[in-house]
Amino acid sequence: MASFDIFTASEVWRLRRFWPLLLGVWLLAACNTEEVISEESFVFGTRVQVLIWGEKEDHARAAISRVQQEFDRLHRDYHAWQPSQLTAVNEAIAAGRPHRVSPELAQLIRDAQALAQKGNHLFDPGIGGLIKLWGFQSDNFSPRLPDPARLERLLKAHPTIADLEIQGETVISHNPTVALDFGGYLKGVALDRAAAILKALGIRNALINIGGNIMALGQKGGTPWRVGIQHPRQTGPLASLELRDGEAIGTSGDYQRYFELEGRRYCHLIDPRHGRPAGATQSLSILIPPGPQAGMVSDAASKPLFIAGENWPKLAQNMGLAQVLRVDDQGRVEISPAMKARLRFETPDLKIRETHER
Repeated sequence: MASFDIFTASEVWRLRRFWPLLLGVWLLAACNTEEVISEESFVFGTRVQVLIWGEKEDHARAAISRVQQEFDRLHRDYHAWQPSQLTAVNEAIAAGRPHRVSPELAQLIRDAQALAQKGNHLFDPGIGGLIKLWGFQSDNFSPRLPDPARLERLLKAHPTIADLEIQGETVISHNPTVALDFGGYLKGVALDRAAAILKALGIRNALINIGGNIMALGQKGGTPWRVGIQHPRQTGPLASLELRDGEAIGTSGDYQRYFELEGRRYCHLIDPRHGRPAGATQSLSILIPPGPQAGMVSDAASKPLFIAGENWPKLAQNMGLAQVLRVDDQGRVEISPAMKARLRFETPDLKIRETHER
């Protein structure tokens, strides 16, 4: 039987002293460039940072440049609303035509289908139409609700990535309302690609951060990379932890892409069951052990748990996810025992209430 602990919002806010730890790797990079080489960019609609420790500067910067080139390529090739391979396949699906795709895109679709199935399709990259209807397929979205009739029609059509059939490298859809949007897991794919590139270039110690989706390689000067988990409602981190070689951590939150209307927050994480933004969770983080797809899983698997709300422990158990931290809509923090063992809290009087999965 799974269990988790709950902390109040006021107790969590005492953890604001962890803010320097969140910035620690960047401060170190600025103060000691002989050991840490760091570069930043803006890709996938978010801030991206790559840090390399213990390499000659020329080699490190060349490696980072190669990683950034791959990030740019993935962003261009699989953009959800600007002309790309993804928009091309979506146009074919809407027209009822089979569409030949690249081997890479075919595999991305297969991987996304498998991830969606594991998460009971609460994470479903086939609901791009719903995301667009809510205005989130845009660089600048406005506070408005979708047309109720259009929303109802799309819900009745029940678009899902499971409706796609891949024959070799040809995509066939049994539902013309399916529209792919890889915003829920492409950053994780990019983490895995970056790790592979750096390893191939002989880089053993690095930290890759794509908008809070982070993967660690090796260490920094003989000590693990330490990162912070963002507080969803305050400036600064909720907690911090040390990432071991090959581990990845991913966070889904309602505090980056959202709008507010009449006192209510609407985030970009859409629940496919009712076609509306999930509202029971402020943020959810998962820690994934080393593996060939650790980055991808860290990004994609946080979404169904976020959307599941209070039912996340059972879904996490079914998905084999042991290390989870959730902040609910009231600001209470729920944490799995395995994740609690990894987090660092500096609040001696922290009150803990054990709750068991029913």
